[in-house]
Amino acid sequence: MTHQEAIDWLYELRLLGSKLGLENPRKLAAHAGNPHQLLKIIHVAGTNGKGSVCAMLESIYRAAGYKTGLFTSPHLVSFRERIQVSREPIAETEVVRLTECMQALVRHFPADQPPTFFEVITVMALEHFARAQCDIVLLETGLGGRLDATNIVTPIATVITPIALDHQQYLGETLAQIAAEKAGIIKQGIPALSASQPPEAKAVLEQTGPITFVDAEHATALAGKHQRQNAALAAATVEALQNTLPVKNDSIETALANVHWPARAQVFERDGRKLLLDAVHNPASAEALRGVLAELQSGQRPTLLLGVLADKNWKQMVAILAPLAGRIVCVPVSSERTLSPDELANACRQQNDCEVIAAESLEEGLAAVAKDDFVVITGSIYLLGEAMELLGLAAAVDEKDLNEWKMSRP
Repeated sequence: MTHQEAIDWLYELRLLGSKLGLENPRKLAAHAGNPHQLLKIIHVAGTNGKGSVCAMLESIYRAAGYKTGLFTSPHLVSFRERIQVSREPIAETEVVRLTECMQALVRHFPADQPPTFFEVITVMALEHFARAQCDIVLLETGLGGRLDATNIVTPIATVITPIALDHQQYLGETLAQIAAEKAGIIKQGIPALSASQPPEAKAVLEQTGPITFVDAEHATALAGKHQRQNAALAAATVEALQNTLPVKNDSIETALANVHWPARAQVFERDGRKLLLDAVHNPASAEALRGVLAELQSGQRPTLLLGVLADKNWKQMVAILAPLAGRIVCVPVSSERTLSPDELANACRQQNDCEVIAAESLEEGLAAVAKDDFVVITGSIYLLGEAMELLGLAAAVDEKDLNEWKMSRP
């Protein structure tokens, strides 16, 4: 099997859709030898900031000399980003080996109830981390928590990042319902920490048992108040686990000062121009971006290059972001779920009387902003991955379709 053949097989699983439940992932993990039972795991759920907190925790433990495993989703460009050991993406040869293993294990399942893409890659990741003998694994949930495939593990700590409205069609229409799904990763007797939460979500989390709420900020390389809050949550988690995984304070400070997490309030300059890349997928993350722009105090309204998915709360996101811009370029996302640039542009015009352009492609959109001094590229994380490829910030890899998913019937 070649690496491309492995990716193709995983893509076929993705086409089968996704479903919530623990029976299949538990069975698959058991056939794989229950690799998660060999690992120390910090399990992270929440609506916003899961990946950032995982990246911060990984950076801290790696700085302290531990071998780390990092499992996050979705990927920006390459599938291999999802599974990393000490921030080294899984090798293509290992993707092939694990895919061949998974193909053999999937034969134990009825043809009409195969494991999903996410269930398979979760077990692949756990197997990879166990084989690499990782000292600590940072495991991000895919969707929700209670019935997420990652919830087969017994962690050494659980972490809940800020909860907001998102994926309501799967997790519930209210903050309380969504919080109950996220809280499903909390285990009795296991330390639990949470970011500061809206009262409705906090009340639900408090019902699960003892939980530490972290309402603080900590300096970090990532821009924005929300990232300083994420950093404080990561640092508090490390402190709570000092007896299990000792870390010196200077490792925490050094790691947070140097942590890297692409396309999350990522600012860089090119040819004298400032570009900011930030994935925004709900109103709460749009508010966070507004805060970042206020902190930058550039003295100028940026050009906004925006592309969103139609199944998100994009109207409220537009209401938050469009008024900040001096010029707006709307583009499609490389996804069957994209909102048309024309519809997006019409919504932006209702919020701002600046120039608004509807481009037919991201390439056309980037060309339209090529001479603008300050450009904010934002919206779907799928758009950010494609932008990174086109801007030369990442090697071009045709694996974006592996991010696409839909829920199948249980």
